Amino acid sequence: MEITLEAIISLIGLFVGGGGGAFFTWRYMRRKAKAEAITAEVDAAKDMQDLYQQMLNDTKEEREDRKQQISELRAERDHYKHDRNELRERVEKLQASIFEWKDMAENDRADMKQKIARLGRKVDAMAPFLCGDLACKLRQRVTISEDGEIKTKRQSKKNDIEPNNEEL
Repeated sequence: MEITLEAIISLIGLFVGGGGGAFFTWRYMRRKAKAEAITAEVDAAKDMQDLYQQMLNDTKEEREDRKQQISELRAERDHYKHDRNELRERVEKLQASIFEWKDMAENDRADMKQKIARLGRKVDAMAPFLCGDLACKLRQRVTISEDGEIKTKRQSKKNDIEPNNEEL
């Protein structure tokens, strides 16, 4: 078996043309697949980063909304506390004035009762000196009813008191 130069060249051509091209094609495809995988990973990482950024922005907006709601609720609570304190103060002042008025009315009532009792004692003390007949010097006992009607009680002649003529 002799191998001729032509056979060797044919074999080299076959290997270089068929096998060499396949080797270079295989290497090219491998590098291309690797580059596409890296690009896909970069795109996926970029998409994840965008997703995280959107989540952070949404969380930030929601947090700001919550802060605003909390501050509004605090302001409303403070307003209602202020109103409650004002109403409480007004009620306390009203109660104090009512108690003051009540004490004053009780004092006036007690004074009036004392005055009425004193006037009643004066009227009782003056009763012997009352006479229904203004021209009469003999004092006849009269009774003044609740209606203001005057009733005279006539004394008998025996009990009549004679005026003292000595002084006349």
